[in-house]
This record gives sequence, C-alpha cells and structure tokens, in this order.
Amino acid sequence: MLFMNIERKYYSQAGGENQGGGAGGAPEITPEIQTIIDQQVSGLKAKNAELLGKIKEQGDNLKRFDGIDPDTVKGMLKRFENDEEAKLIADGKIDEVINKRTERMRGDTDKQLKEANAKVEKAEAFANKFRARVLGDEIRSAAGKAGALSSAQEDLILRAKGIFQINDEGQAVAVDEDGNPIMGKDGRTPLSPVEWVESLKENAPHLFPAASGTDAGKHKQGGAHLKRSQMSASEKAEYIRRHGRDTYLRLPKE
Repeated sequence: MLFMNIERKYYSQAGGENQGGGAGGAPEITPEIQTIIDQQVSGLKAKNAELLGKIKEQGDNLKRFDGIDPDTVKGMLKRFENDEEAKLIADGKIDEVINKRTERMRGDTDKQLKEANAKVEKAEAFANKFRARVLGDEIRSAAGKAGALSSAQEDLILRAKGIFQINDEGQAVAVDEDGNPIMGKDGRTPLSPVEWVESLKENAPHLFPAASGTDAGKHKQGGAHLKRSQMSASEKAEYIRRHGRDTYLRLPKE
C-alpha cells in the first residue's frame, strides 16, 4: 500500500495519466522515488537482521536448558522457598543457619561414632571369647602332655590366665607384668604351656597323680601322719601352698 501511494503521488506529479495516450504507460521512477524505496528496503533489512539476531539469541539461551525438566525445576524452587534455611538466609540470619548445620553434623557424627564403638565392643567381646577358648584348649592339651589330673584342668586354666596371652597367630605366649615374654628353663626359648604345667609339679603336686614310693603314701593319705596341732605356722603355709587348703583341712587336728 505504501508503494502504491508513492507511485500515485509521484506518477500524478509527473503527468503520467495524460501521457502515452492513457493509463497503460509504465510509471517513471524518479530519483525521489528511488530514494524512498532504498530507505524502505534498508529499514526492512535492518529489522530482519534484528529479528534474526533475537531468534539466534533465544535459541542459544534455550540450549542451556537441554535435559532439564521444567516441572522438576519448579518443584525445587518451591521447596527452596519453603525451606527453613532459605527463610533464615533471606532474613539475614546466617549464623543461625551455620549453627543448625553444625548441630546436625554433630548429631550425625555422634550417631556414627556410637555405631562404630558398638561394633568395636562387639568385636572385642568376640575376640576375648575366642582367646579364652583357645587358651583353654592350649592348657588342656599341655596338661595332658604333662600328666596332670583331668580334674585339675580348670584349675590350671584359671592359673594360666594370669600368665599366658593369645597372640595374633593364635598361640599361647607367657608374658610378665610389663608384657615381656617369659623365657623357659634354657633362657632362650619362650616358656611353653607344657613346660609351665610341668613346673607346677613341685609347687602344686595335688594337680598331678601321686607318685610311687614313700611320697605316694603321703600324698594318697593326704599327709595323715601329720597333725595340724604339731605343725608350725610356716609348715602350715607351706603345706597349703603345696597341697591346697582342702587337703590341709582334712589333716587331723590332734
């Protein structure tokens, strides 16, 4: 429509309707008309370039959201708006947010620590039970090899607990109060359970079968030839140490 109006205006001014025998002649494009046409074309090109630039910019912006679900984003934003920490941050209460997070982390850490300690205690209890069983088996075996009475095995196990420990290899090792290994008679090799049990024959003969001969009669009779009233205090203590209190009490008083 704009070009038609321009054509009518300048064509009329040029007398085009009265020339060439009627209205069938081609309109004359004057310099003024060409200038207007050039201006309009230039403006359209500029507008077109502007629109194309905006379309490209929008396309580039949309590429940043590839793979993002709009509904999920909306849900996250809504949750963030309702989140307590978000409200505190919005109110400028940063310290309160930090304190809450620290308290939450401390609670989680304490819970994990308690669970870890419970597991450690359970493992230690199992290990101690295992060590006690292994030590008992070691002492029973040693008692059999040393010729101790079968009825003395529990007594020997109780005594061994104060001397032997089970190492990481499951072996019974004799140690002193400082944790140093106790050497055997040869002074070079560690004291073994068998050697230890055999060493008790002198100090605790009641743990072993009575020997043959004169001593056998004494052991078998429980020292019946002795009388408690005739024994000195040191003799009583030595007898109890060697034979046990029960055997001592079975001795006649007079």
